[in-house]
Amino acid sequence: MTHNATPFAAAVAVGLCLAGPAASQATCTLPDDRYDMTDAQVDALYDCMSDFMLEGYQSKGEAVAMAYRDWTQASTRPAVAGVHGERFLNTFVNGIAAEQYLRFEEGAFEMPVGSVLAKEMIGVKDGAARRAPLLIMTKVDDAPDTDNWFYSGVQPTGGAMKVNQNFCHDCHASYDASDSMGYPVPEVRASAD
Repeated sequence: MTHNATPFAAAVAVGLCLAGPAASQATCTLPDDRYDMTDAQVDALYDCMSDFMLEGYQSKGEAVAMAYRDWTQASTRPAVAGVHGERFLNTFVNGIAAEQYLRFEEGAFEMPVGSVLAKEMIGVKDGAARRAPLLIMTKVDDAPDTDNWFYSGVQPTGGAMKVNQNFCHDCHASYDASDSMGYPVPEVRASAD
């Protein structure tokens, strides 16, 4: 009997992850080159980490962490974009943001006030996946120094992150053609439908 090693290994990893949060942290491993993972490998990684990340983000009741998984997912799966420490990124957008954001537009536009973007991140350390912070951008009308974005985040264990607005915006300002927002890499962008 012949087994395809990659799906079989992914199934074993996912099965081990179902043993509980401690197991999922210890058993979600990655190949040496995370940029060369197949869609199935990335899906298995996300399946392995998803509940563990959500449990951590929601553990202290932060409002965005409690709500974001009910929002529109802006990508078909997480992907490594090279930004945010070369972590796997998976973006969700609230109802106010969804229509405009999912156009993945560049040009003269501004997101509506009240738009909220939440970016899950899966980090990597010593070849194993790790929960990373949930990063949040909220469009406001009173922050001209940051193009009216307020940056915040939730630690992997649910606590509020201390966020330096200028630190975040210094990078996001380079996305001036898209209202200071980075989009998921093109091959994983969700459709607006």
